[in-house]
Order: sequence, then C-alpha cells, then structure tokens
Amino acid sequence: QVTLVESGGGKVQVGGSLRLSCVISGFTFGNYYTGWFRQAPGKEREFVARVSWRGWTYSSDSAAGRFTISRDNAKNTVYLQMNSLKPDDTAVYYCAVSDKLTVATAGYDYWGQGTQVTVSS
Repeated sequence: QVTLVESGGGKVQVGGSLRLSCVISGFTFGNYYTGWFRQAPGKEREFVARVSWRGWTYSSDSAAGRFTISRDNAKNTVYLQMNSLKPDDTAVYYCAVSDKLTVATAGYDYWGQGTQVTVSS
C-alpha cells in the first residue's frame, strides 16, 4: 500500500519560511516523480514543483526563485523549502507521486492528506 504523509505546515508571517516534508512508503516503481501541489479555498488544485527520482526539478512560475524542491532517497522523503512567503501562498499543500512526466493533477496516482500553510500579513 502506497502512503504519503506530509508535515511541516503552519502559520507564518509574510516573508517567512517553512519547509514541508513528504514521507513516501510502499511505492515499488523504480522511476517516479514526486510533485507538490496546493489548493487555496475556492480554487483548483495547482502544480507547484516536481522532482524526479534522479533529482531533476521543475517549478511553476509562482514557485521559481522562492521555493526549492529536493529529495532524500535514503529517507524516502521529499521536501519543499518555501521562502519569502506571501499571503497568496496560503493553501493546503499536497505531495503526490506519478510515473509520468506531467504537471497535471490527473497524472498523479497517489496523494497525501495535505498540510495547511497560512501566511498572514
């Protein structure tokens, strides 16, 4: 059984930082991508960043320059370091796993339960 468990969310002021973690277990595919997505109230879930099993990364325009995705294969953990946070970053953040090179939510097969990030001004 594949499980993804996010942690690290919380409340932070504008300009602050948070590091999200996603621990993945039970995934047997050798080559896969882990993505971070977010969903704000009343909005669709959107892609934030992606990392391949080899560590290649890709970020959305909104994340580029502020967010960094990384992975520790030994710990089966993927991180999202978020700096210079803005109120627009307030959302539930989800990690997900896919065997396809995609940014579409429909392309990801396994999802975590999400962690809330709230940025206050």
